[in-house]
Amino acid sequence: MSSTREAPAVAARYDATTIVLHWTTAVLVAALWIIGQTINYWPRGPLRVDYRSVHILLGTLLGCVIVARLGWRASRGARLPIEGAVLLAFLARAVHWALYGLVGVTVVLGLLTAFGQGDSLFGLFNLPSYAAPHASLPHTFRDWHSLCADAILVVAGLHAAAALGHHFVLRDPTLRRMLPRRFGG
Repeated sequence: MSSTREAPAVAARYDATTIVLHWTTAVLVAALWIIGQTINYWPRGPLRVDYRSVHILLGTLLGCVIVARLGWRASRGARLPIEGAVLLAFLARAVHWALYGLVGVTVVLGLLTAFGQGDSLFGLFNLPSYAAPHASLPHTFRDWHSLCADAILVVAGLHAAAALGHHFVLRDPTLRRMLPRRFGG
């Protein structure tokens, strides 16, 4: 006797919006980390102000992308089962939430740093500074911002290594589900 209730079909890949938001996040994180590591190589003056301004604006954009990702994920984003054992599923979820949390905290700390220092945006205007009575606070926020950014790189590296492990060792579709169609997804 057949059941009248069919199991829901499982998508073979993530939806286009989820994929775009994922790779946009990855590119922004990489670009921001590189800019953050090289800001002080620029001579003091307009070029450094512009370079730092790009960092601030891209960081703000990253914050918006993360909010959009979480909103999309909560509302309409595809939910695919995690390939592998229960422990792998738990670790995958933990790493994803760690990345969301680290990115969110890093963006907030970056904005607190920029506002605390009263950074200039492209020499057009200065952000209002709250730091006058708390002169050391922006430096503390900058140190934490840098530490969190490095932690993102480590956790994202583990995330990427796990995706490659799924692809090359376990030979399951985990990586292909997140690739744009033109790259074999």
